[in-house]
Amino acid sequence: MFSAASILLIAGINLCSVRIFGRTESWLAGVKVVAIVAFILLGAAAMVGLLPLHDGSAAPFFSELTADGWFPHGLPIVFTTMLAVDFAYSGTELIGVTAGEAQNPRQAVPRAIRAALWRLVVFFLGAITVIAALIPYREAGVVESPFVTVLQRIGVPYAADVMNLVILTAILSAANSGLYASTRMLWSLAQQGMVPRFLGVTTGRGVPVRATLVSLVGGLLTLLSSVLAPGSVYLVLVSISGLAVMLVWVAICACQLVFRCRYLAAGGRLEDLPYRTPGYPVVPVLALVLTAASCVLIVLDPEQRPALFWTVPFVAICYLTWFLVGRARRRAETGSGEAGEAAVG
Repeated sequence: MFSAASILLIAGINLCSVRIFGRTESWLAGVKVVAIVAFILLGAAAMVGLLPLHDGSAAPFFSELTADGWFPHGLPIVFTTMLAVDFAYSGTELIGVTAGEAQNPRQAVPRAIRAALWRLVVFFLGAITVIAALIPYREAGVVESPFVTVLQRIGVPYAADVMNLVILTAILSAANSGLYASTRMLWSLAQQGMVPRFLGVTTGRGVPVRATLVSLVGGLLTLLSSVLAPGSVYLVLVSISGLAVMLVWVAICACQLVFRCRYLAAGGRLEDLPYRTPGYPVVPVLALVLTAASCVLIVLDPEQRPALFWTVPFVAICYLTWFLVGRARRRAETGSGEAGEAAVG
Protein backbone atom coordinates (compact mmCIF):
# COMPACT_ATOMS: atom_id res chain seq x y z
CA MET A 1 0.00 0.00 0.00
CA PHE A 2 2.84 2.36 0.79
CA SER A 3 4.46 1.61 -2.59
CA ALA A 4 1.15 2.10 -4.41
CA ALA A 5 0.62 5.43 -2.65
CA SER A 6 4.15 6.48 -3.62
CA ILE A 7 3.50 5.59 -7.26
CA LEU A 8 0.32 7.67 -7.29
CA LEU A 9 2.15 10.59 -5.66
CA ILE A 10 4.91 10.45 -8.28
CA ALA A 11 2.32 10.18 -11.05
CA GLY A 12 0.62 13.33 -9.78
CA ILE A 13 3.94 15.18 -9.83
CA ASN A 14 4.66 14.09 -13.40
CA LEU A 15 1.17 15.00 -14.57
CA CYS A 16 1.85 18.59 -13.56
CA SER A 17 4.17 20.87 -15.49
CA VAL A 18 7.86 20.18 -16.02
CA ARG A 19 8.56 23.05 -13.62
CA ILE A 20 6.79 21.19 -10.79
CA PHE A 21 8.73 18.03 -11.62
CA GLY A 22 12.00 19.92 -11.58
CA ARG A 23 11.32 21.61 -8.25
CA THR A 24 10.21 18.35 -6.63
CA GLU A 25 13.25 16.52 -7.89
CA SER A 26 15.45 19.34 -6.67
CA TRP A 27 14.04 19.04 -3.13
CA LEU A 28 14.30 15.25 -3.13
CA ALA A 29 17.86 15.42 -4.39
CA GLY A 30 18.64 18.08 -1.81
CA VAL A 31 17.78 15.69 1.02
CA LYS A 32 20.18 13.12 -0.42
CA VAL A 33 22.94 15.66 -0.88
CA VAL A 34 22.70 16.98 2.68
CA ALA A 35 22.65 13.44 4.09
CA ILE A 36 25.64 12.27 2.02
CA VAL A 37 27.70 15.37 2.85
CA ALA A 38 26.98 14.93 6.57
CA PHE A 39 27.84 11.24 6.32
CA ILE A 40 31.16 11.93 4.58
CA LEU A 41 32.14 14.63 7.10
CA LEU A 42 31.26 12.48 10.13
CA GLY A 43 32.93 9.42 8.63
CA ALA A 44 36.09 11.31 7.72
CA ALA A 45 36.28 12.72 11.25
CA ALA A 46 36.00 9.18 12.66
CA MET A 47 38.64 7.92 10.23
CA VAL A 48 41.28 10.37 11.48
CA GLY A 49 40.30 10.21 15.16
CA LEU A 50 38.44 13.50 15.54
CA LEU A 51 35.35 11.48 16.51
CA PRO A 52 35.83 8.43 18.75
CA LEU A 53 34.40 5.15 17.53
CA HIS A 54 31.54 3.74 19.60
CA ASP A 55 33.41 0.50 20.43
CA GLY A 56 36.52 2.38 21.59
CA SER A 57 38.78 1.10 18.80
CA ALA A 58 41.53 3.29 17.36
CA ALA A 59 41.04 5.50 14.33
CA PRO A 60 41.64 3.30 11.26
CA PHE A 61 42.70 6.04 8.85
CA PHE A 62 43.08 4.18 5.49
CA SER A 63 44.41 0.91 6.88
CA GLU A 64 41.25 -1.10 6.14
CA LEU A 65 41.41 -0.22 2.46
CA THR A 66 44.50 -2.36 1.94
CA ALA A 67 44.51 -4.59 5.03
CA ASP A 68 43.92 -7.79 3.03
CA GLY A 69 45.25 -6.62 -0.32
CA TRP A 70 43.46 -4.86 -3.15
CA PHE A 71 41.66 -8.01 -4.32
CA PRO A 72 41.17 -10.34 -1.33
CA HIS A 73 38.81 -12.57 -3.34
CA GLY A 74 40.71 -12.34 -6.61
CA LEU A 75 40.37 -10.14 -9.68
CA PRO A 76 37.35 -11.93 -11.29
CA ILE A 77 35.08 -10.77 -8.47
CA VAL A 78 35.56 -7.21 -9.74
CA PHE A 79 33.88 -8.06 -13.03
CA THR A 80 30.91 -9.73 -11.37
CA THR A 81 30.20 -6.58 -9.36
CA MET A 82 30.65 -4.09 -12.20
CA LEU A 83 27.05 -4.34 -13.38
CA ALA A 84 25.76 -3.32 -9.95
CA VAL A 85 28.36 -0.55 -9.72
CA ASP A 86 27.52 0.82 -13.16
CA PHE A 87 23.81 0.58 -12.46
CA ALA A 88 24.31 2.79 -9.39
CA TYR A 89 25.44 5.59 -11.70
CA SER A 90 22.37 5.33 -13.92
CA GLY A 91 20.14 8.35 -14.11
CA THR A 92 22.71 10.80 -15.43
CA GLU A 93 21.47 10.02 -18.93
CA LEU A 94 18.38 12.08 -18.03
CA ILE A 95 20.49 15.15 -18.81
CA GLY A 96 20.05 14.29 -22.47
CA VAL A 97 16.37 13.43 -22.10
CA THR A 98 15.56 16.77 -20.47
CA ALA A 99 17.52 18.76 -23.07
CA GLY A 100 14.44 18.95 -25.27
CA GLU A 101 12.52 20.81 -22.56
CA ALA A 102 15.30 23.11 -21.38
CA GLN A 103 14.87 26.82 -22.12
CA ASN A 104 18.51 27.23 -23.13
CA PRO A 105 20.00 23.75 -23.71
CA ARG A 106 23.28 25.11 -25.15
CA GLN A 107 24.10 26.50 -21.70
CA ALA A 108 22.03 24.30 -19.39
CA VAL A 109 23.17 20.89 -20.66
CA PRO A 110 26.97 21.47 -20.48
CA ARG A 111 26.52 23.00 -17.02
CA ALA A 112 24.48 20.01 -15.89
CA ILE A 113 27.07 17.55 -17.27
CA ARG A 114 29.92 19.17 -15.38
CA ALA A 115 27.91 19.49 -12.16
CA ALA A 116 26.79 15.85 -12.32
CA LEU A 117 30.36 14.66 -12.88
CA TRP A 118 31.78 16.46 -9.87
CA ARG A 119 28.87 15.43 -7.65
CA LEU A 120 29.28 11.79 -8.59
CA VAL A 121 33.01 11.90 -7.93
CA VAL A 122 32.63 13.60 -4.54
CA PHE A 123 29.51 11.90 -3.23
CA PHE A 124 29.97 8.37 -4.58
CA LEU A 125 33.73 8.02 -4.14
CA GLY A 126 33.72 9.93 -0.87
CA ALA A 127 30.96 7.79 0.65
CA ILE A 128 32.53 4.55 -0.60
CA THR A 129 35.91 5.52 0.82
CA VAL A 130 34.38 6.24 4.24
CA ILE A 131 32.44 2.96 4.22
CA ALA A 132 35.45 0.89 3.16
CA ALA A 133 37.67 2.58 5.75
CA LEU A 134 35.31 2.10 8.71
CA ILE A 135 33.83 -1.33 7.92
CA PRO A 136 36.25 -4.25 7.51
CA TYR A 137 35.19 -6.15 4.39
CA ARG A 138 34.65 -9.35 6.40
CA GLU A 139 31.98 -7.55 8.44
CA ALA A 140 30.25 -5.94 5.49
CA GLY A 141 26.95 -7.46 4.41
CA VAL A 142 23.61 -6.78 2.79
CA VAL A 143 21.36 -7.35 5.81
CA GLU A 144 21.98 -3.85 7.12
CA SER A 145 22.73 -0.68 5.19
CA PRO A 146 26.47 0.15 5.32
CA PHE A 147 25.51 3.76 5.98
CA VAL A 148 23.63 2.66 9.09
CA THR A 149 26.55 0.48 10.16
CA VAL A 150 29.01 3.37 9.91
CA LEU A 151 26.77 5.80 11.79
CA GLN A 152 26.21 3.24 14.53
CA ARG A 153 29.97 2.70 14.86
CA ILE A 154 30.38 6.45 15.28
CA GLY A 155 27.57 6.48 17.85
CA VAL A 156 25.03 8.64 15.98
CA PRO A 157 21.63 8.27 17.70
CA TYR A 158 18.67 7.03 15.66
CA ALA A 159 21.05 6.26 12.79
CA ALA A 160 18.82 3.56 11.32
CA ASP A 161 15.71 5.75 11.34
CA VAL A 162 17.52 8.72 9.80
CA MET A 163 19.09 6.68 7.01
CA ASN A 164 15.85 4.85 6.30
CA LEU A 165 14.20 8.23 5.75
CA VAL A 166 17.01 9.29 3.44
CA ILE A 167 16.86 5.99 1.54
CA LEU A 168 13.10 6.32 1.06
CA THR A 169 13.64 9.85 -0.24
CA ALA A 170 16.28 8.54 -2.64
CA ILE A 171 13.90 5.84 -3.87
CA LEU A 172 11.16 8.39 -4.48
CA SER A 173 13.65 10.54 -6.38
CA ALA A 174 14.74 7.60 -8.54
CA ALA A 175 11.14 6.61 -9.25
CA ASN A 176 10.23 10.20 -10.04
CA SER A 177 13.06 10.47 -12.57
CA GLY A 178 12.31 7.02 -13.96
CA LEU A 179 8.69 7.85 -14.66
CA TYR A 180 9.72 11.11 -16.31
CA ALA A 181 12.19 9.29 -18.56
CA SER A 182 9.69 6.56 -19.39
CA THR A 183 6.97 8.99 -20.48
CA ARG A 184 9.38 11.02 -22.61
CA MET A 185 10.67 7.86 -24.28
CA LEU A 186 7.11 6.78 -25.07
CA TRP A 187 6.37 10.24 -26.42
CA SER A 188 9.47 10.11 -28.63
CA LEU A 189 8.58 6.64 -29.93
CA ALA A 190 5.05 7.85 -30.68
CA GLN A 191 6.46 10.73 -32.71
CA GLN A 192 8.46 8.21 -34.74
CA GLY A 193 5.47 5.92 -35.21
CA MET A 194 7.03 3.05 -33.25
CA VAL A 195 4.15 2.98 -30.75
CA PRO A 196 0.55 4.18 -31.15
CA ARG A 197 0.58 7.88 -31.98
CA PHE A 198 -2.06 8.75 -29.37
CA LEU A 199 0.73 8.38 -26.79
CA GLY A 200 2.44 11.40 -28.34
CA VAL A 201 -0.37 13.81 -27.46
CA THR A 202 0.58 16.48 -24.92
CA THR A 203 -1.35 19.05 -22.93
CA GLY A 204 -1.03 22.79 -23.31
CA ARG A 205 1.73 22.66 -20.70
CA GLY A 206 3.66 20.10 -22.77
CA VAL A 207 2.92 17.13 -20.48
CA PRO A 208 2.41 13.75 -22.24
CA VAL A 209 -0.50 12.68 -20.04
CA ARG A 210 -1.37 9.53 -21.96
CA ALA A 211 2.22 8.29 -21.96
CA THR A 212 2.39 9.01 -18.22
CA LEU A 213 -0.76 6.99 -17.52
CA VAL A 214 0.51 4.05 -19.59
CA SER A 215 3.80 4.13 -17.68
CA LEU A 216 1.82 4.32 -14.45
CA VAL A 217 -0.08 1.14 -15.37
CA GLY A 218 3.23 -0.58 -16.01
CA GLY A 219 4.49 0.48 -12.60
CA LEU A 220 1.36 -0.80 -10.85
CA LEU A 221 1.58 -4.15 -12.68
CA THR A 222 5.21 -4.45 -11.63
CA LEU A 223 4.21 -3.76 -8.04
CA LEU A 224 1.56 -6.47 -8.32
CA SER A 225 4.11 -8.95 -9.66
CA SER A 226 6.35 -8.30 -6.64
CA VAL A 227 3.54 -9.69 -4.48
CA LEU A 228 2.09 -12.44 -6.67
CA ALA A 229 5.24 -13.67 -8.42
CA PRO A 230 8.33 -12.34 -6.61
CA GLY A 231 10.49 -15.30 -7.62
CA SER A 232 9.61 -15.36 -11.31
CA VAL A 233 7.96 -12.39 -13.08
CA TYR A 234 9.30 -9.75 -10.70
CA LEU A 235 12.82 -11.22 -10.81
CA VAL A 236 12.75 -11.19 -14.61
CA LEU A 237 11.63 -7.54 -14.68
CA VAL A 238 14.38 -6.53 -12.26
CA SER A 239 16.98 -8.39 -14.32
CA ILE A 240 15.85 -6.77 -17.57
CA SER A 241 15.75 -3.27 -16.08
CA GLY A 242 19.22 -3.55 -14.54
CA LEU A 243 20.98 -4.81 -17.65
CA ALA A 244 18.88 -2.64 -19.98
CA VAL A 245 20.27 0.48 -18.34
CA MET A 246 23.78 -0.68 -19.17
CA LEU A 247 22.81 -1.46 -22.76
CA VAL A 248 21.48 2.09 -22.99
CA TRP A 249 24.90 3.35 -21.93
CA VAL A 250 26.57 1.15 -24.55
CA ALA A 251 24.32 2.81 -27.14
CA ILE A 252 25.08 6.28 -25.74
CA CYS A 253 28.84 5.71 -26.06
CA ALA A 254 28.47 4.38 -29.60
CA CYS A 255 26.23 7.29 -30.61
CA GLN A 256 28.70 9.79 -29.21
CA LEU A 257 31.51 8.33 -31.32
CA VAL A 258 29.39 8.18 -34.46
CA PHE A 259 28.02 11.69 -33.94
CA ARG A 260 31.46 13.32 -33.79
CA CYS A 261 32.59 11.50 -36.95
CA ARG A 262 29.46 12.39 -38.91
CA TYR A 263 29.42 15.94 -37.61
CA LEU A 264 32.94 16.58 -38.87
CA ALA A 265 32.28 14.74 -42.13
CA ALA A 266 29.32 17.04 -42.76
CA GLY A 267 31.56 20.10 -42.45
CA GLY A 268 30.89 20.91 -38.80
CA ARG A 269 33.50 22.60 -36.62
CA LEU A 270 34.46 21.48 -33.12
CA GLU A 271 34.49 25.11 -32.03
CA ASP A 272 30.74 25.30 -32.65
CA LEU A 273 29.91 22.44 -30.26
CA PRO A 274 28.62 23.79 -26.92
CA TYR A 275 30.14 20.77 -25.14
CA ARG A 276 33.09 18.67 -26.31
CA THR A 277 33.91 15.35 -24.69
CA PRO A 278 37.22 15.63 -22.81
CA GLY A 279 39.83 13.16 -23.98
CA TYR A 280 38.01 12.22 -27.18
CA PRO A 281 38.19 9.53 -28.54
CA VAL A 282 39.89 7.74 -25.64
CA VAL A 283 37.16 8.48 -23.07
CA PRO A 284 34.16 7.34 -25.15
CA VAL A 285 36.04 4.27 -26.43
CA LEU A 286 37.00 3.24 -22.90
CA ALA A 287 33.44 3.87 -21.72
CA LEU A 288 32.08 1.75 -24.57
CA VAL A 289 34.48 -1.15 -23.96
CA LEU A 290 34.14 -1.19 -20.17
CA THR A 291 30.35 -0.80 -20.20
CA ALA A 292 29.98 -3.56 -22.78
CA ALA A 293 32.29 -5.76 -20.69
CA SER A 294 30.09 -5.16 -17.64
CA CYS A 295 27.12 -6.47 -19.61
CA VAL A 296 28.89 -9.60 -20.82
CA LEU A 297 31.01 -10.56 -17.82
CA ILE A 298 28.01 -11.06 -15.55
CA VAL A 299 27.97 -14.55 -17.03
CA LEU A 300 30.67 -15.25 -14.42
CA ASP A 301 28.15 -14.70 -11.61
CA PRO A 302 25.44 -17.40 -11.33
CA GLU A 303 23.13 -15.01 -9.46
CA GLN A 304 23.27 -12.33 -12.17
CA ARG A 305 23.44 -14.68 -15.15
CA PRO A 306 19.62 -14.84 -15.59
CA ALA A 307 19.66 -11.12 -16.38
CA LEU A 308 21.65 -11.90 -19.52
CA PHE A 309 19.35 -14.77 -20.50
CA TRP A 310 16.22 -12.63 -20.21
CA THR A 311 17.51 -9.31 -21.52
CA VAL A 312 19.01 -10.61 -24.78
CA PRO A 313 15.66 -12.01 -26.03
CA PHE A 314 13.89 -8.87 -24.80
CA VAL A 315 16.24 -6.60 -26.78
CA ALA A 316 15.93 -8.91 -29.80
CA ILE A 317 12.14 -8.56 -29.68
CA CYS A 318 12.46 -4.77 -29.49
CA TYR A 319 14.69 -4.68 -32.57
CA LEU A 320 12.44 -7.12 -34.42
CA THR A 321 9.46 -4.88 -33.68
CA TRP A 322 11.39 -1.84 -34.89
CA PHE A 323 12.29 -3.64 -38.12
CA LEU A 324 8.75 -4.86 -38.80
CA VAL A 325 7.16 -1.50 -38.05
CA GLY A 326 9.67 0.29 -40.22
CA ARG A 327 9.12 -2.11 -43.12
CA ALA A 328 5.35 -1.80 -42.84
CA ARG A 329 5.66 2.00 -42.83
CA ARG A 330 7.87 1.97 -45.94
CA ARG A 331 5.41 -0.32 -47.72
CA ALA A 332 2.54 1.97 -46.79
CA GLU A 333 4.44 5.01 -48.06
CA THR A 334 5.38 3.21 -51.28
CA GLY A 335 1.78 2.07 -51.80
CA SER A 336 0.38 5.55 -51.26
CA GLY A 337 2.97 6.98 -53.64
CA GLU A 338 2.12 4.48 -56.37
CA ALA A 339 -1.59 5.12 -55.88
CA GLY A 340 -1.00 8.84 -56.22
CA GLU A 341 0.96 8.38 -59.42
CA ALA A 342 -1.76 6.12 -60.83
CA ALA A 343 -4.39 8.72 -60.00
CA VAL A 344 -2.39 11.44 -61.71
CA GLY A 345 -1.78 9.18 -64.75
